Amino acid sequence: MLISATGIFLANMAQAGIAIEHWTQAGGVQVYLVPSPAIPMLDVQIDFDAGSRRDPPHQAGLAGVTAAMVSKGVRADPARQQVALDENALGEAWADLGASFAARASHDRLSFSLRSLSYADLLDKAVQLAARQLAQPAFPEAVWQRERDSLKASIKEANTRPATLAGRAFNRAVYGAHPYGYEMTEGSLSAIDVADMAALHQRLIQPCRAKVTLVGALQRAQAQALVQKLFDRLYQEGAAACPVLPAVAEVVPLAQATEQHIAFDSAQAHVLIGQPGFRRDDPDYFALTVGNYILGGGGFVSRLTTEVREKRGLSYSVYSYFAPGLHAGAFTIGLQTRPDQAAQALQVSREVLARFVADGPTDAELQAAKDHLMGGFALRLDSNRKLLDNVANIGWNQLPLDYLDTWTQQVSQVSVTDIKAAFARKLQPGRMVTVVLGGAAK
Repeated sequence: MLISATGIFLANMAQAGIAIEHWTQAGGVQVYLVPSPAIPMLDVQIDFDAGSRRDPPHQAGLAGVTAAMVSKGVRADPARQQVALDENALGEAWADLGASFAARASHDRLSFSLRSLSYADLLDKAVQLAARQLAQPAFPEAVWQRERDSLKASIKEANTRPATLAGRAFNRAVYGAHPYGYEMTEGSLSAIDVADMAALHQRLIQPCRAKVTLVGALQRAQAQALVQKLFDRLYQEGAAACPVLPAVAEVVPLAQATEQHIAFDSAQAHVLIGQPGFRRDDPDYFALTVGNYILGGGGFVSRLTTEVREKRGLSYSVYSYFAPGLHAGAFTIGLQTRPDQAAQALQVSREVLARFVADGPTDAELQAAKDHLMGGFALRLDSNRKLLDNVANIGWNQLPLDYLDTWTQQVSQVSVTDIKAAFARKLQPGRMVTVVLGGAAK
């Protein structure tokens, strides 16, 4: 019942407009708030510029394992007469509150998320525990040894999977030396110790570097007090002044086409085609989003599916997507097919892409794409978690605060000419990476 009520409330909110409040608190914390009083629930996301793009090359995976180790215990706090909590005690403390706190790392961000009921006494306890976990992770050596062994075993197992190997070769070819192409390996894990995690935490997890997004049953004054509590311990841990972080180089455009055929004994050949795409703040974002739905992002109604699957039966599934971030994430076309059909599937996919970049979509294709994307917009906001993700995306990428209110209007204004021009600016079909894994190597 609560889920249904929340969905109805947020769908109505999407139609009426979403009022995002934004301010910067003392110490530099940037806050984004959407009051959502339908149910007594609060979702919080805290983002830092501490993702894998800042990993040293020889320690690929550092951000990811640091995020994972945050849940493995907290240090004692003698000033507050609080004993250390190991991973089991910490898990039990969250279970007792009926709340959750987690961390994860992506290419660009290291993110912490808190979910709790918003009843005052319960929420205060959840915020205090989250503040402790945020500021005082223990990074226990014995636990890291166990986790590192488990990760190494997972990497060995992943190295037997064709999709993993194809994706790894594709990322290396697209990104070159850029951190977006880093892969965590057994060697890079061996180069990481708990001191490295603690150093990353001390340098990058600071209030002045934080963007905090809150969606739930609270108002601005309550949100200000809550955010202050979340960061009190970090301030007291001696968070330093915030020097500007070093710039991360942009992804280098491809100079020429490359093609790799990798022998692998598998029933299906894995085919990947692509290149660096665009940054998330690119003004062509909407034209590329709508255009890609037509090209390969729309499932059974996309051109690639029509030509590769429906007309020729070369693959059950074929897709395309952009992955924009703070840097130019990859544009990718992917499919699986029988090894003896890989060459034909590859040729057809290339032809569809080249024709789309040259000519753009038809008017009918564009209208169908707009109808689908605009009609499904409310589903992007039908839970607190989805709304939180969208608002955090606005803050992280410095998008306009009315971004969600104008989203359908932006989509409706995209023209065939816009799509054709945007794809011509961003994609070079003659200079793409191709990886085919499966069958005999050429």
